[in-house]
Amino acid sequence: MQKIHLWGALLVSLIWGITATVPAHAMTTVDQHAAALATPAKLRPLDDSQVHFVTVPSSYAQAANLHGTNTIASDQGAAVTFTTKYLLPTPGYQGEAWGDPQSMAMVGHDLYVVYCPTAWHNRGRIVRFNMSRLASLKATPQQIQRVYTIAANLSAKEKQIRTAIKVGPAFVTGHGQSLAYDWKTHQLYMWCDRESAPRVPVSQYGYLQQLSASTLTPVHRIRFRLRAGDFAVPGGHVLAFDHQGRAYFWTRPNATDVYIYQGRVGRHHVDFRLTSQVLQHGPGTCVQSMAFNPNNDRLYLVADESVASLPVAKLAGRGHLTGEDVKWTHFASKREFEGLSFGGNGQAYLLSNHQPEVLSGNALDW
Repeated sequence: MQKIHLWGALLVSLIWGITATVPAHAMTTVDQHAAALATPAKLRPLDDSQVHFVTVPSSYAQAANLHGTNTIASDQGAAVTFTTKYLLPTPGYQGEAWGDPQSMAMVGHDLYVVYCPTAWHNRGRIVRFNMSRLASLKATPQQIQRVYTIAANLSAKEKQIRTAIKVGPAFVTGHGQSLAYDWKTHQLYMWCDRESAPRVPVSQYGYLQQLSASTLTPVHRIRFRLRAGDFAVPGGHVLAFDHQGRAYFWTRPNATDVYIYQGRVGRHHVDFRLTSQVLQHGPGTCVQSMAFNPNNDRLYLVADESVASLPVAKLAGRGHLTGEDVKWTHFASKREFEGLSFGGNGQAYLLSNHQPEVLSGNALDW
């Protein structure tokens, strides 16, 4: 049995005999009482020793060029080099602190970025960048970076660039690390993983939010428990979808191993399972991002300076991954890797902090 609440509905007195209406921005919340996590099958370790665990640096490095082009190149494993595509606005709209973007998603010609300023405590907003419009305006990374500065108010070009950027309203995001695009339903989703401290969830419930690409706000939410017997997980911190609409997230149950979860997100029901093979060598300390590459049908597990990937097809059933199926790439930048996303052709984009920027990759299959 599921209970559906309607948030934002207009309450009209029955005395007047008028039927209540629902505004366009109303969000529904579904309480899922049925189990959302299948009983885990017997787990099997997978020796992916080519993946090297990278510990988080004691302090992250700033971008080498705060107002110019930066390069983040691999130095071990599958080769790829990322180069600055956009320097993200600093300051943000109306002087907001946009120095700490948390995740992003590429959808067609649009780039969606989640901002969760630390002082906002589990609240944030989504900002959409129209990449086609920015290209037609020949907007440079530097112009995008300063688009909301006081000096930009005097520039006709900067005002045009602003028309390519839509700033969504603030809402409860949680940590904000999980914006993802469902390649089958063409919808945007993210966890609402509220935290009382870094990686300390406020609740043991999972909340998945469907987001409107036009209003940049949640329009539907499912509340559930990922629990099977004595085994439970409060919900995901990252999120990705494949071509079949299957959802994924990954966790670190201990110092080095990786658990990968696979599931389905419906309108009124969510179900996940812990896949049977445990990666014995995770990419690194911080679970930063997860992405699906439609060009090679691989999932990417992102930690700082370290990215592992594997084919989604081999997660089916009890799993038939081999160590050779898992690829790994290491970078020597000491930058914080906040997000990874892929375009429809497999073009990779990396979101990095300390000057916030989006960088594009030079390889479609890595």
